[in-house]
Amino acid sequence: MNVQAWTFVIVGLSFALYIAIALWSRAKSTGEFYVAGGGVSPVANGLATAADWMSAASFLSMAGIISFSGYDGSVYLMGWTGGYVLLALLLAPYLRKFGKFTVPDFVGDRYASQVARIVAVVCALFVSFTYVAGQMRGVGVVFSRFLEVSIDTGVMIGMGLVLFYAVLGGMKGITYTQVAQYCVLIFAYLVPAIFISIQMTGHALPQTGFGADVQGTATPLLDRLDGLHAELGFAAYTRGSKSMVDVFFITAALMVGTAGLPHIIVRFYTVPKVRDARWSAGWALLFIALLYTTAPAVAAFARTNLIETVSGKEHATLPEWVGKWEQTGLIRFEDRNGDGRVQYLADPAQNELTIDKDIMVLANPEIAGLPDWVVGLVAAGGLAAALSTAAGLLLVVSSAISHDLLKRALLPRISEHGELRAARISAAVAVVAAGYVGIHPPGYVAEVVAFAFGLAASSFFPALVLGIFSRRMNAAGAVSGMLAGLVFTASYIVHFKFLSPELNRPEHWLWGISPEGIGTLGMCVNFAVAWCVSRVTPPPSEDVQRLIDRIRVPSGAGEAHEISA
Repeated sequence: MNVQAWTFVIVGLSFALYIAIALWSRAKSTGEFYVAGGGVSPVANGLATAADWMSAASFLSMAGIISFSGYDGSVYLMGWTGGYVLLALLLAPYLRKFGKFTVPDFVGDRYASQVARIVAVVCALFVSFTYVAGQMRGVGVVFSRFLEVSIDTGVMIGMGLVLFYAVLGGMKGITYTQVAQYCVLIFAYLVPAIFISIQMTGHALPQTGFGADVQGTATPLLDRLDGLHAELGFAAYTRGSKSMVDVFFITAALMVGTAGLPHIIVRFYTVPKVRDARWSAGWALLFIALLYTTAPAVAAFARTNLIETVSGKEHATLPEWVGKWEQTGLIRFEDRNGDGRVQYLADPAQNELTIDKDIMVLANPEIAGLPDWVVGLVAAGGLAAALSTAAGLLLVVSSAISHDLLKRALLPRISEHGELRAARISAAVAVVAAGYVGIHPPGYVAEVVAFAFGLAASSFFPALVLGIFSRRMNAAGAVSGMLAGLVFTASYIVHFKFLSPELNRPEHWLWGISPEGIGTLGMCVNFAVAWCVSRVTPPPSEDVQRLIDRIRVPSGAGEAHEISA
């Protein structure tokens, strides 16, 4: 069988499994739709959380960014992984102890304010919609190549699939579907990485092959890659070009953005006990590390093989996979000097080959000449990564509208059946809107996702941290901070990415901070505004302050202290 046939078989079998799980675990109540009935085991929840978090940005785009940016791409590794540690230690157990369905639920009850709840709903919709648009773009990239359709058609196919099992199964169906999707995506990521590591360095573990000598030489792989970059005029692969200020701000935005993402936080309400929330975060970190420690090796392997395959070669003699990707428009060759050879150079005036960063993981097995079934497996993994996260995000959108906006604010007497119907309708509308943005994206997948993390960092994170650890923080402070952080960050991103893209350069950025890192400054604005406003407005009621103590202090701590005294 050829690549396309293998892709049809493997992707078809994986989707048959997902749909079967969605039908088996169909949500029959709002509790099952929002939090899977609260009965998921920590290991299963860790698997589902890892799949929920490792989106198309992690599977498709992160290694692609590192393969082109080298050292500069490490901010994604550091930020997203560090964010999970922050989430496990700082937020997850306390939010689970609070025991509500959603983050706006926590904000509304903690600050005893419907205005705070509605602002949190707006923030959740803003963040989730930005994030899910990146996933739809990833789906389109996969389908465009392996089903040989346009990216637009690929996005629409993905929309239909996500809509089916997310709207049908709710959180219960999504959770068990994501367990299967994690198994598919991690197998799809590790198999080609192991094959290529053996092929290039003789090491079975990509993590050790990454630092080993190229097979049959005494030259380390990274030295070889630095040499290829020097020959073509690119910056050294192992040295960064970003300023340390921007590296710090991007990494911090990705870290605190992870801890503020509503679709990740809601996963800790699906376990039976508070202790299980912390264990879920630990298991998820382990499962995430399997992919994240492999990604730098995948990036180096792909970059080396790509340069050696295409640079200086005659276009007519390039492998078949180049032509297939050219049909999608994600690889473009422009013969500037008419000699029929590919000049792949750093100088834009001379470079004849344009390569989309998001294709590197998908194209990697073909570049390395691996069997066709491996190529099909990677396609299934990419779809699993994109669709698992998209489903979780759509649930956040639907619960924010049906539960937080309608049930808790606008229509408190709505029936459970009506609330469930509203959740499914809002998810369907969100799929269509996200699909449109996926067809017309503001950037490559990881860049779009980085914007979502920045928005989460500047809106949710301060409200959650202050809500847990500050008895003095009140509704006026939280609302003012969320609005200030969100408006500041969103305005900065919109200015440089949409209104004035020609100015999107370091010399025009505020203090040298890129749009990907501005969420950190937005977070600081949020904290500052929230603190100042809370100090000039009345403190929370005694009931709210007792609620904070119940969340933060372990049961029986006061009695134990008195006995010891």
